[in-house]
Amino acid sequence: MTFYDGNSNGEGGEVMPELKVRVEGDDNGVNGKRVTLRQRLLEECEAEERYLLVKEPAFSCIQRRSIWFWVKLGVLFTFIGLLAAVFFRWVGPFLMDKELMPIINWEMTTFSTPMLAVLVFASVALFPTILLPSTPSIWVAGMTFGYGFGFLLIISAAAVGVSLPFFIGSLFLHRIQGWLEKYPKKAAILRAAGEGNWFHQFKAVTLIRISPFPYIIYNYCAVATHVKYGPYILGSLIGMVPEIFVAIYTGILIQTLADASQEQHTLSAPQILLNGEELILQ
Repeated sequence: MTFYDGNSNGEGGEVMPELKVRVEGDDNGVNGKRVTLRQRLLEECEAEERYLLVKEPAFSCIQRRSIWFWVKLGVLFTFIGLLAAVFFRWVGPFLMDKELMPIINWEMTTFSTPMLAVLVFASVALFPTILLPSTPSIWVAGMTFGYGFGFLLIISAAAVGVSLPFFIGSLFLHRIQGWLEKYPKKAAILRAAGEGNWFHQFKAVTLIRISPFPYIIYNYCAVATHVKYGPYILGSLIGMVPEIFVAIYTGILIQTLADASQEQHTLSAPQILLNGEELILQ
């Protein structure tokens, strides 16, 4: 490429060639950058390969553990099913003939239906106060009265059964609070029920009743957590509904097993399934 060097008079000047200056080291710098970039790419590829090599065995290990977990779970349920089959086939009828049937026959022949209702109500209402379980009484209600009247009888008696310890516990408030201080971790759940507004206390009491926390112990400890009686009684009754239905169903199932034992035959699988479906529908 050339250019003309013009002067002040506008006349053309001498034609001069264009000079290209080469800076030493430019090629080396570009090549050096290319080498550095190539090295970085290679290092990243090697790092990714190492990561995949480490990740694949870990993933395989997790997959094997998951499969092994489901295998153990399947074996566990199979074992439980076999135990249930053995119980319903041999152990259940034996207990019916030797233990439960004599008690059922004695109750049916000794007490009338109104008297059984009074006894069931009294036991469910008073047994929690003296730290005795009332579940067998609910079984009797299921055997004698079924779901309808049996549930109404038990839920009304349970209202008394959870109220008496609440008011009795208020007389020993300081002693119960001292006992809770000895077990701060376990008492933290109970103390949380006494916090917040009315609706919060209701929800907390309901969850405690549904949970595996000991039913009888909470009857006395509730007052020490400053739970009001309104949310306490309502949350207790609602939280106890599933347990009451299960206990009533157990009583009905015991009666069905007793009838099958008297007729000299065991409870068939369809009968067991029908009883289970009846519980779900209820």
